Amino acid sequence: MRIAPISVSLAAAMALAACASTGGTNTYEAEYRQLNADCQARGGILAATGAQSGRPQNDNVCEIRNGSGRLPASGS
Repeated sequence: MRIAPISVSLAAAMALAACASTGGTNTYEAEYRQLNADCQARGGILAATGAQSGRPQNDNVCEIRNGSGRLPASGS
């Protein structure tokens, strides 16, 4: 019985993806924590956008609460 090259490639790709997702540091979580710290430093709160792109910069937005509102017009 001969195995098709496509199924061998698919199995290899799946094995690599499984190894990549379990080893090392979780970069999404590390990036999320940094994004959250930066947002809080600016007086904001991190809120989900509803997207699931795998990148915290795309999946969240920093909402600035209790801001000073609009800046006064120049020359006033």
